[in-house]
Amino acid sequence: MPSVMHPLKQRCCQSASGRDNGGVNRANSGVNLAVLRGHNAALVLDLLRTAGDEGISRLELAERTGLTPQGVSKITARLREQGLVTDTGRRASTGGKPRTVLRLVPDAGHAVGLHLDRDELTAVLVDLAGTVVAERRSPLAFGAGGDAVVEAAASEVEALLADADADGGDAGGGDTDAGDPGRPDAQDPDARDPVHPEPPTPRVLGVGVALPGPLDHSSGVLHRVTGFPEWDGFPLRDALAERLGLPVVVDKDTNAAALGLALAGCGDAFAYLHLGTGLGAGLVLGGAPYRGPHTGAGEFGHQVIQLDGPLCGCGNRGCIEALCLAAVAAGSFDEAARVLGEGAANMVGLLDIDLVLLGGRTVAAAEERFVEGVRAVLGERARRGGTVEVPVLRAPGAATAVVEGAAQLVLAPLFGRAHGHFPANRNDRNLS
Repeated sequence: MPSVMHPLKQRCCQSASGRDNGGVNRANSGVNLAVLRGHNAALVLDLLRTAGDEGISRLELAERTGLTPQGVSKITARLREQGLVTDTGRRASTGGKPRTVLRLVPDAGHAVGLHLDRDELTAVLVDLAGTVVAERRSPLAFGAGGDAVVEAAASEVEALLADADADGGDAGGGDTDAGDPGRPDAQDPDARDPVHPEPPTPRVLGVGVALPGPLDHSSGVLHRVTGFPEWDGFPLRDALAERLGLPVVVDKDTNAAALGLALAGCGDAFAYLHLGTGLGAGLVLGGAPYRGPHTGAGEFGHQVIQLDGPLCGCGNRGCIEALCLAAVAAGSFDEAARVLGEGAANMVGLLDIDLVLLGGRTVAAAEERFVEGVRAVLGERARRGGTVEVPVLRAPGAATAVVEGAAQLVLAPLFGRAHGHFPANRNDRNLS
C-alpha cells in the first residue's frame, strides 16, 4: 500500500514554516495560508516528479497526500496555470469514468548546478525532472581568489545558458520575459526582429554551487578551505548572486552529492565518500541530509588516524586525506583503499549507517580496487565485532553526482525536499 504524505496542518497562532512546524510565529500570529498552500503544492509536485512520464491521477494524489480531492483539484489547477503540470491522457478506473492523468512538465523550469573543484569547473543545466540538458567543463584556478573564481563561474553559467538557447531552446519552455511591460519589445511588437528572433531564454530558478569546505551553508560564506586560506570569510553566495542576478545556494560538494543521491532513492541512512583532489563525506541520516548546525558534519578527511603522521594541508598530522592522497601519489591504490576503509569503518560504528557510497575522480581511476578494499575493511570489522556488514558500492552516476546534486540544491525546495525525508522515494534498483 502506498505511503501517505501528510499535508501540513496548522494550529491557531502557530507557524507553518517547513523548519519548525508548530512553532510560534512571532511576526504574525494568524494562519499563514500562503505557506500552507506552498507546502501542500510541494507535496503534489513531488509526487508528480516521482511519477515520471506515467503520470498520476488527482484521486491518487489525494490518497497519497491525505489532502481532500477538492484541495488537490485547486492545487493542480494553479500548477497548470503556472505551466508546471499538464494532462497526459486518461486511465481506466475500477468504477465510474476514466481518471485524467497529470504529469510534471520538465522544461517548465531549470536549475544550474556548479561544481567548483580545486582545478576544474563543471556546470550543468537541469530540468525539473533532474535531467541534464546542457553541460560545460573548463579548467579552474581555485587559488586565484574569490573575485576571479566568481567571474569565471558567472561566465560559464552565461555560456551554458547560451548553449541551451543555441540548441533550440529545449531548456527554456518559452520566452519567460514575453509580455513583461518593462521590455521594449513587449510594448512595441515591431521592435522584435522577425528575421532573427531572440531565442527562448531558459526559465532558471537559481544556481546551486558545490565546492570543498569548510563553509557555512546558511550564509554562503566560505571558511578556511584546505590549502586555500585566502578564501576565509569570502561571501560566495552573495557575490555570485549579484554578478548573475539569480538566486544562489552554496553547499559543500559532498552535501550536494548526498542530497542528489537521496532524491534518487539511494536510502535514508548512508554516507557518500568523495575522494578527488580532497576527501570528504556527505551524510543522509534519518532520511534527510545532515549538515550539522555549522555545516561542519562530514569533515571526514581530517580525522586523525595516525599520530605524528604526515602533515596535512589543514595543519594537522596523520589525517585520512593526507594518508590517502600520499598512497595514491605513490601508485598504491590498495593502500589508499585500506586507509579509506579504516575511516569508513570508524564512521559506520559511530553513526550506525547502513550503506557507504564511493565517488570522486580518484575513486573513478581505480573504482573496483577502492570498492573492494573499503568493503574488505568493513567486513573484517563487522566479523570481529559481531555486527551487520554494511554494503559498500560505487555511487550511482558518480562522475556527475556532485554537480547534479548542486542543481538539486535549487530544485529540492520546490518539491518540499530541502530538509525533508526521503524514505517514500526509496528505490533499491538505483543502487544496482
